[in-house]
Amino acid sequence: MTCLARLEISLIRSEKAPMSTTPSPETVEQTKQQIRGLINEIAEFSRSDRPADEYYPAVLQRIVDALAAVGGAIWLIDQDGALRLSYQINVSQNLLQSDGEDALKHAKLLTRLFTRGQSELVPANSMIGNDQAEGNPTRYLLVVAPLRSSKQQAGLIEIFQRPDSAPNIQRGYLRFLDQMAGLVGEWLKGHALRQVSDRQVMWQQADHFARLVHDNLDLRDTAYTIANEGRELIECDRVSVAIKKGGKCKVVAISGQDSIENRSNIISSLNNLATRVVSAGEPLWYDGTVEDLPPQLEEAVEEYVDLSHGRSITVLPIRRPEHVVEGDVHSKKTVQREDLSAREIIGALIIEQIETTVPIEVLRSRADLVFEHTARALNNSLTYNNLFLMPVWRALGRATWFFRGSALPKTMAVLTLLTIGLLAMFLVKINLDLEANGTLQPILQRQVFAHVDGEVETVYVDHGDTVKTGDPLVKLRNRDLDISIKDLEGKRDETAKQLATTRSLIDNQADKTERMRRQAEVRQLIVQLETIQQQLVLLMEKSNQLLRTSPIDGIVMTWDVEKNLRARPVATGQLLLSVADPRGDFEVELLMPEKRMKYLDDAVTVAAGKPLEVEYILATDPSYKHKATLALDAIHGRAELDPDDGPVIKLRVKPDSMDGISRRPGAKVIADVVCGKRSAAFVWFHEVVEWVQANLIF
Repeated sequence: MTCLARLEISLIRSEKAPMSTTPSPETVEQTKQQIRGLINEIAEFSRSDRPADEYYPAVLQRIVDALAAVGGAIWLIDQDGALRLSYQINVSQNLLQSDGEDALKHAKLLTRLFTRGQSELVPANSMIGNDQAEGNPTRYLLVVAPLRSSKQQAGLIEIFQRPDSAPNIQRGYLRFLDQMAGLVGEWLKGHALRQVSDRQVMWQQADHFARLVHDNLDLRDTAYTIANEGRELIECDRVSVAIKKGGKCKVVAISGQDSIENRSNIISSLNNLATRVVSAGEPLWYDGTVEDLPPQLEEAVEEYVDLSHGRSITVLPIRRPEHVVEGDVHSKKTVQREDLSAREIIGALIIEQIETTVPIEVLRSRADLVFEHTARALNNSLTYNNLFLMPVWRALGRATWFFRGSALPKTMAVLTLLTIGLLAMFLVKINLDLEANGTLQPILQRQVFAHVDGEVETVYVDHGDTVKTGDPLVKLRNRDLDISIKDLEGKRDETAKQLATTRSLIDNQADKTERMRRQAEVRQLIVQLETIQQQLVLLMEKSNQLLRTSPIDGIVMTWDVEKNLRARPVATGQLLLSVADPRGDFEVELLMPEKRMKYLDDAVTVAAGKPLEVEYILATDPSYKHKATLALDAIHGRAELDPDDGPVIKLRVKPDSMDGISRRPGAKVIADVVCGKRSAAFVWFHEVVEWVQANLIF
């Protein structure tokens, strides 16, 4: 700017002074310095990357101050090619009302000036044309300069100035504003470049998000990709994805979390919020106030905000997009005309701001971008995962990798080995061994039972004691039996005395009739005495059975005899203890499960009377196998119920030799009864097949 122009502008400050007054050199210099400072500030602002909401107020205010103007406005071209007000200072309300007459005239004037593309002065209250349809309806002088960005007009800068200044000063206004418009244009150019750069970065991020979100059809992977990549694209604090199952929504992915604890209060509350929003069918934009929300949504939002402490929560119901056939114009028009509320809701996209503060306009645009890709990606994933037998087809698809490239020879080699193995399982025959549990027992062993009810009075032996045949083991006492014996003995003695007295009376009796009567009494007493004596003999025999003696030579097998029997009441038939002869022959008593008896019976039929081979090991020495034989008459004919093995058939197996075997009665045995040869597949899997037949097929 020339010094003359600056001086002309400096005269603005002295307009209100008397015409005869001439500005002093000091005032002029001071005014120049002030204007230089404002110009430098505007130039510095124009070179910065300040946002528009900071740049326009700062620059326009300084231009208005430099020109000592009433107000000003900045008009920019929008996407539709129309001038839109970006910022204003002290503009009359009549010009801001879009439907007002003055506003329409002013708008047409600005459109004409924009079309001309040059700086102009428009006098106050001036109209153009016969119909007076456009012009300056204000009482101020309009100083208008075009704004250019990259050699293209981007808008206008308009200053409302007092109309009583001299023409040369008005031209100075115009030159100054034109130069300031150049600085604003430089900022617009840089701002446009930054917007293009930001838009390019945004589209790159959107393209990256779209490629990732449509890259996988697995529902869980897709949901986590949407949550994590969507959060980066929207630049919010948290993004969650919920899937509708039945009438409820369940959160399946949260950005920044590898797993979800569904039992936590915050997840339950978020599920409830998503369910209620989906039920309502309308998006939820919560910004801290709940006055306009329905009661059911208000309650759910407040509950979740109390737990998550979110400033802003957006819940967008995800509707299933309609399939459009490529090239089908009629189909595209139908989808465009269709009411979106008629589409099925498949889930919800939840966007939260806790610490970040993204403007609502930016949030909506980015959320819409993420939402569109989310709807189609989730729809594709759900459709893919709901296909019939999809896990099977997926596994088969992955299996084709084994038949491609360098993996094919290895796969064929493995399949060949498997085929050979399967054939061998059905062709090679091995022994069918039926496993059974049992115990090693002496053949000669006896159990001692109580023959009379009573109470154990004396125990003469203990576990492991060696006894001979007839040695006392346990003595019982039956008090009722003792009383009965004493009672009979008393009756016997009394009857004997009566018999002796009656006989003496016969000898001294002379009367024949009396003698005959006495003789009859004697005969009666003799019969009575014999009966008492017989009863007494029977009771004595019963009393003698209270003393239990050893039936054989051997050792006492029962554990803690004294502890278990001493002073214990017993009943007739109750087992007291066992005695066995460990020096004699032993046998193995096996408990064969009843479900395996079919194969044992088949083996017996094939053996035609010959004994079956048996191999067994002792729990005391499982490293060594012993041989034995099973005679056909040693198979019990009736099943019994064992508390451990269930229904069983008892088998008595005779060991081939007792060499190297500890003669410990009751030692646990695990035995295999050899029942001929069958295919390896049958031997290994026949019990599995039987279980399936009995529990699944039957």
